[in-house]
Amino acid sequence: MNDNDKAKSIRPRPVRDSISEMAEIVLPNDANPLNALLGGRLMHWIDLAGAMAAHRHSRAYVVTASIDHLDFLVPVRVGDFVILRSSVNRVFHTSMEVGVKVWVENYRSEEHHHVSSAYLTFVAIDADGNKVPVPPVIPETEDEKRRYDGAARRREIRRAERARRQEVRS
Repeated sequence: MNDNDKAKSIRPRPVRDSISEMAEIVLPNDANPLNALLGGRLMHWIDLAGAMAAHRHSRAYVVTASIDHLDFLVPVRVGDFVILRSSVNRVFHTSMEVGVKVWVENYRSEEHHHVSSAYLTFVAIDADGNKVPVPPVIPETEDEKRRYDGAARRREIRRAERARRQEVRS
């Protein structure tokens, strides 16, 4: 990669460039014996949706560093559609926080419900697994600015929690 390509790759990008959406239909293999979506399957889909936004923004390989607390607000049944929307909230040098919001859509009843929201941290890496810088993100809308500010607070909470866990281990 020449210097011009490097400069392009770290040029700030708007949040809208990272917005990703994916949809899944819940099949019997995705469900528990009560025909409700397995939590682990939803977590997998959340990770994939988050990675899509992180890849789009960083234009690099990314690995999941963490995922924050998850609440499952409503059950999702076999046959329902699961819609996942993600975007980069904030960039911190080699890492970025991505928000993922999940809805369930029942196409028969035309009902939509919020299922879960998650914040994930991804780290950009090169082909050898070395961390690489991530371009800054530019929040444009009021909602993007709110999420951008919230990401800094959540990062501090994550750091404090990580320090507390290390203290408990020692």
